[in-house]
Amino acid sequence: MKLRTTGRVAIAGLAVVAALGLSACSDDKGDTPVAKTTTSAAATTSATVALPPVPSVEELNAQLNTALDPSVPNEQKLDFVQGGEADPELPNRLAVAAQDAGVVVQVTEVTSFGESVNAKADFTVNGQTNVVDVPFVVEDGKWKVQKVWACTMLTNLGQQSVACA
Repeated sequence: MKLRTTGRVAIAGLAVVAALGLSACSDDKGDTPVAKTTTSAAATTSATVALPPVPSVEELNAQLNTALDPSVPNEQKLDFVQGGEADPELPNRLAVAAQDAGVVVQVTEVTSFGESVNAKADFTVNGQTNVVDVPFVVEDGKWKVQKVWACTMLTNLGQQSVACA
C-alpha cells in the first residue's frame, strides 16, 4: 500500500513540476524577436553560446535510461542533470531510488522551445504509467534535465540533495 501511495505522490509531483515549468513558456507566433533585457550577463550568454541541436526521441531515451541505470558509473551521468556539479552523488542517488521504485521512462515526443526542450514520456512507477513532461535546458553546451525536475523526482522518491537546496 505504501509503495502505491509513493508512486502516486511521485507522479503527481512530477506532473505539477512539469506544468509549472511549461507555464513559464510563451507563444511567440508571428512576434518579432525582442532583445532580452533581464540582465547583461544573460543577454551575453545567449548571444555568444550556440544552442546544440535539438535531441531526438532516441537520444533522450538513451540519456534518461543511462542516467537512471545504477550500474553506469556516476562520472558518466554528471553531465545529464543541470547543476549536477553541486552534488556529484545526485545522479547515483536518483538512479538507485528510481530502480527501487521500479521507474521506467520512455520518451515519446520532443518539442523545442528555443533554449529549452520538453520531452513527453511514458513514466512508470511501481507498475503505474502516466504521461509526464521532462524539461531539458542547455548547460555547458549540452542538453540536461532541468534541476528543479530532477530535485522534485528525487524528493518524491524519498531522497535529498544539497544541489536542491
